[in-house]
Amino acid sequence: MLELELETEGDTLALARSLAAALEGGDVIGLEGGLGAGKTTFTRGAVHGLGVSEDTAVTSPTFALLHQYEGRLPIAHADFYRLADEVELEELGVDELLDEGVVLFVEWGRKFPGMAGRMVLWVELEIVSDVARRARLHPRGVRGDAIISAVRTRLRS
Repeated sequence: MLELELETEGDTLALARSLAAALEGGDVIGLEGGLGAGKTTFTRGAVHGLGVSEDTAVTSPTFALLHQYEGRLPIAHADFYRLADEVELEELGVDELLDEGVVLFVEWGRKFPGMAGRMVLWVELEIVSDVARRARLHPRGVRGDAIISAVRTRLRS
């Protein structure tokens, strides 16, 4: 696990960019944290870190359920909060996207155990103050360990 104190929104964005540099097609990143913890901010940093123009708005997929972007890899940002069951998850087409090599960021991913098991990394964001956050990156398996290692290396340079 990697735990970091993020004093500003800029720190959150920088961490996400460091993470993005280590991502490969098919990686699934779970985002955890309460309302306003910075899940969408983190995703914005990663999306821009994956080469999507800074002019591109990255917004919460709470109502749309899924947003897609094209960077150095295809990217999808999903929010499973409003999904009622596995049938709705299947209809969202996440499996097909992963087969196509997207990097998938998922909010509320623990709601569906099958999808939760596909995460290579969980990013847990906790509100510390109005602007500060605590990030805990929990790797899952060899791929998650490799991502954490790459993030540590990038943060040291």
